[in-house]
Amino acid sequence: MKSELMNNFHILSLGCPKNEVDAESMSHALSNASFDFAADPGMANFLIVNTCGFIEPAKEEAISAILDLAEIKESNLNKNQPTFLIVTGCLGQRYATEIYREFPEVDLVLGTAQYDLIVDSVRRLKQGEILRGTLPGMPGSIKHLFKGEQAATDRSYAYLKIAEGCSNRCAFCAIPGIRGPLLSRPLEDVVAEAELLTERGFKEIILIAQDTTRYGQDIYGEPHLLELLKKLIKIPGIGLIRLMYVYGDVFSDQLIDFIAEHPQIASYIDLPIQHASDEILKSMGRRDTNKQLRELIAKMRLKIHNLIIRTTVLVGFPGETEQNFEELKQFIKDVRFDRLGCFVFSPEEGTRAYKMTDLPPREIAEARHDQIMSLQKTISLAKNQERIGQIYQVLLEDISSDGLFFVGRSYGEAPEIDPSIYVLAQTAEIKVGDIVNVKIIDADDYDLTGVSVHEFT
Repeated sequence: MKSELMNNFHILSLGCPKNEVDAESMSHALSNASFDFAADPGMANFLIVNTCGFIEPAKEEAISAILDLAEIKESNLNKNQPTFLIVTGCLGQRYATEIYREFPEVDLVLGTAQYDLIVDSVRRLKQGEILRGTLPGMPGSIKHLFKGEQAATDRSYAYLKIAEGCSNRCAFCAIPGIRGPLLSRPLEDVVAEAELLTERGFKEIILIAQDTTRYGQDIYGEPHLLELLKKLIKIPGIGLIRLMYVYGDVFSDQLIDFIAEHPQIASYIDLPIQHASDEILKSMGRRDTNKQLRELIAKMRLKIHNLIIRTTVLVGFPGETEQNFEELKQFIKDVRFDRLGCFVFSPEEGTRAYKMTDLPPREIAEARHDQIMSLQKTISLAKNQERIGQIYQVLLEDISSDGLFFVGRSYGEAPEIDPSIYVLAQTAEIKVGDIVNVKIIDADDYDLTGVSVHEFT
């Protein structure tokens, strides 16, 4: 194949929505540089896997993806189709040397501060330059984040990354070492991207960062999420604004009041508490206490109408006793989160927790995970049943495989991680992309079922 024909690329993105934004920015940059996206990796000359490396299962998934793409590369080469394999993202940032050593098929590793180098790197590989062995520099960059053109157009929502990195230094978390310290985008830059996303017709904008609530602290000397929201709600025609990855210790009363007073902001808070035992929270390096979390959640629910709260907890942390675990369970029983995810602790290199002793046996940690999820299943069913008879504005995003239902979301369901609302496809007057009023008629421990009341335009 002639070099000038080597223009097809394929990107596989793993992990969280923040990684998805990075992958979209690379895809957009390559497309602008006259490279063509290939949905089939077997048709691509440049295979790019944007990896996650946050916890052990994510690393395993990334390694499996590298192996799969390495096989495709070999198959392509056997067909005389020049193909290069590029690893980007968190795993590349953490383990570039090991990746080069273990995967001879990998032609280049780019770190989390090098997404903006993808076009130059692909061009250099295309010209025959050997880049294998090049190591990532220090993490921490927002240069690849630009104003909205890169967001995927085949969905109703867009992720808007407002900051990179994190400065919290929780004992279990490797993110500061992978992504660097908090690095916020200027307020005017974020607003400009939100304006463009609105012009492009996205019906929901999801604000994401490693720590959304501390947005702007590095630039302006104090958190500026409230100031950002004040700007965003003034954008003509802006859809729903959703907040993800917030920290309770800087979630101010003013922020709660503002969300409560402005329907453009979803009555939905993603608040990963990690634990509820004061002893474990302190050991984790978290700034909240059990009492403070209870008071914050009660205040949120008092002021924000029909609030949905999602959280994440971590079990099996070093030193977690049965009493600590019971405190977490009791907290969950009392607070009754609408959505909850649970992870089992895994020691991560470069973190303070990596060297901590008194790690609960794996089988005990996994049993605790199962107990939490069983408890949450009961809570979720009760919460969903409370929604029967209620009417919600639901964005229809798909049709079920049997064709009997539209699949959609209300303000209470974040995409990709939360349940869906199945709406009986009983009329030809509604279609995918519409926002309709839906009455909930049935519920299980995960999804909801409803019927359209009338079309909402």
